Amino acid sequence: PLQYLQYFFLFTDDAKHLVPNKMRDFFCTINLDQEEVFRTQVVEKSLSPYFGEEFYFEIPRTFQWLSFYIYDKSVLQKDLRIGKVSIKKEDLCNYTGKENWFMLQPVDSNSEVQGKVHLELKLNELITDNGSVCQQLVVHIKECHGLPLINGQNCDPYATVSLVGPSRNDQKKTKVKKKTSNPQFNETFYFEVTRSSSYTKKSQFQVEEEDIEKLEVRVDLWNNGNLVQDIFLGEIKVPVKVLRNDSFQAWYLLQPRENGNKSSKTDDLGSLRLNICYTEDCVLPSEYYTSLRNLLLKSSDVQPISASAAYILSEVCRDKCDAVLPLVRLLLHHHKLVPFVAAVAELDLRDTQEANTIFRGNSLATRCVDEMMKIVGKHYLKVTLKAVIDEICESPKPCEIDPIKLREGDNVEINMENLRYYVDKVFREIVRSSISCPTLMCDVFYSLRHLAAKRFPNDPHVQYSAVSSFVFLRFFAVAVVSPHTFHLRPHHPDAQTSRTLTLISKAIQTLGSWGSLTKSKLSSFKETFMCEFFKTFQEEKFTESVKKFLDDVSSTESKEPSGVSEPVHLKEGEMYKRAQGRTRIGKKNFKKRWFCLTSREFTYHKQQDKEPIFTIPIKNILAVEKLDESSFNKKNMFQVLHGEKPLYIQANNCVEASEWIEALCRVTRCNQRRLSFYHPSAFLNGSWLCCKATAESTEGCARCTADVPADTQIEIDGDRETERIYSLFTINRSKLQKLEEACGSIAVYQGPRKEPDDYSNFTIEDSVATFHTLQQIIDTVEKLDESHEKYQKKRSSSAKYGSE
Repeated sequence: PLQYLQYFFLFTDDAKHLVPNKMRDFFCTINLDQEEVFRTQVVEKSLSPYFGEEFYFEIPRTFQWLSFYIYDKSVLQKDLRIGKVSIKKEDLCNYTGKENWFMLQPVDSNSEVQGKVHLELKLNELITDNGSVCQQLVVHIKECHGLPLINGQNCDPYATVSLVGPSRNDQKKTKVKKKTSNPQFNETFYFEVTRSSSYTKKSQFQVEEEDIEKLEVRVDLWNNGNLVQDIFLGEIKVPVKVLRNDSFQAWYLLQPRENGNKSSKTDDLGSLRLNICYTEDCVLPSEYYTSLRNLLLKSSDVQPISASAAYILSEVCRDKCDAVLPLVRLLLHHHKLVPFVAAVAELDLRDTQEANTIFRGNSLATRCVDEMMKIVGKHYLKVTLKAVIDEICESPKPCEIDPIKLREGDNVEINMENLRYYVDKVFREIVRSSISCPTLMCDVFYSLRHLAAKRFPNDPHVQYSAVSSFVFLRFFAVAVVSPHTFHLRPHHPDAQTSRTLTLISKAIQTLGSWGSLTKSKLSSFKETFMCEFFKTFQEEKFTESVKKFLDDVSSTESKEPSGVSEPVHLKEGEMYKRAQGRTRIGKKNFKKRWFCLTSREFTYHKQQDKEPIFTIPIKNILAVEKLDESSFNKKNMFQVLHGEKPLYIQANNCVEASEWIEALCRVTRCNQRRLSFYHPSAFLNGSWLCCKATAESTEGCARCTADVPADTQIEIDGDRETERIYSLFTINRSKLQKLEEACGSIAVYQGPRKEPDDYSNFTIEDSVATFHTLQQIIDTVEKLDESHEKYQKKRSSSAKYGSE
């Protein structure tokens, strides 16, 4: 099946000069149209708050605007929206990959719109009783999709349909549809466009030019407020002149009202700094990627490795990070990562002259290992560090030991004891964790260790520094200083906690190097206070603990756990669940609960940190699927099927719902009793809403979306990653051609290179082998170009959007 995928990587940095001009508590929300998908932590008492939070997510639906709202947090009243930054989907490419300051705009109810409307328009000719000809406009408003929630609930929408001209405004209105964001109107309205003089034998189906140029159809969507004022949901305008030849049917994206309240003081609201990366991929069926996939997967067998397709990808991308993520995921998925990392690491080591600088740069090898650890080691980090990081963040002790940064009344001896306590605890958890280190990480570390020992045979410490430079410096130390990035904490820590984590991270980096470096390293500390702090650590047991840990995690021997392993914490959060048969109707059916997913069970609790009210063992989950909105007139719902009555859950937004479904599917992928069919709607009032079957035990009427267990521990879509790599090759096509020319030049001209500036940045060890691979890449990319062009033509002819 063909997939259309969109991704965001967002970094909300800081805001400045916010109004009101006094110290307040601010937070920022990230919205797809009007749906909030993420919220930063509250920054207290500031005029220029620093948020410093990263968000990476897949977008599970279409959208028009990406918006950021700055709020003034209120304790007793509703939070006040200070201003917003809204970027149209079409304009995201202008800002992606760059850091930008955006001026905050005023929040205006007439500009807060989302959703689309499906219209059919037709211009008919009518002959009146007296024989004259007039034109009749037929407007069929079929349905709307994706209207916003109003106060957290589905809206009560209706539409007004108007024919507007210089001297006319004929308006008609649909019926109100109750509690739905996807109303089905199916109402037809007729408007006379009477111009009898336009009837001639030559042109009997046209309205006079001057009239038709000035007429337009306008459709306004409203939420029926009953006793309060109706709320504007958006509008669309269609010129009548487009209907001259035929009927016209299209989906139209709702637009803001042009005459909305506009403030002349937008500069006074402040500004927000953002770094946005937006990617959009169209994933074709798997067979289209066979040639490119095979070319990439055989990279580790190519001699030299610099002539392989995977290596060439990293060479032509301006930022190696763009290439590394899809490449590592694809190689992981097909069990080809370890030999590829070994091959590029060996190339890296050839250029390393001193053992103490081993794997310290940002080469392809080091970035591949970094990315692998992030993907494979996510659960390992949670098992090892989450509990101690939670303790540090939730019950922080003062740990500042820099005399310059000490506050009045601080006791440096007590702070040093507190820091020593935290460092000891983190270090102890790390060196005890080798039993939990993923096998794939151990295999990579094993390869790196032996390659390093081979490169520097006279240095007994290099085999340890090759591993510690990754597992301590690039994995544990980074996770400690940025726990939110590794999902160990929900938000960026406050300034004081960040400082504590930074000091702990520095200590862990130093302790991790002790197994491979001499203790004289202490003299190289830039900060005197850190040197003093580490004098208390100069004990042989730390060095031995590090060496034993590095030996364990770089061994290929299978490790048997000494006892029952702890369940891995995967995801938690607040959602709404429907009561399972205790009440029959009404809003009380849905209750807010705290949900927790581990590798062993799925539970919900009345509140966080309370005992579970209901528990489903993971092995008992039969399927996890979306639930049709029509079941309960609620958005973002999914169901967990587990043998008893289905558990119906409503997430807070579309991204959260998608992430929970993915997490639950991933952890239950190998369950033996998974269902192949399910009911996409609920069983209510004696029948299934989807298939109308009256027996609750009736087999499902729709095929499950994940009825085949995955064959890998990590859920990776190989086609998705290959499509991303194809996109990167396409973007960098000119560099591929330049590299091809360089190889040809070197092969023909054996003397000193001519015009070295053209290709001196490329690694070309074997020009003939590299040239051959480049030809294969370019040929494969051109074939995929043709497939994408065919799809685009098919898509544009089958789905017509009037204003999208």
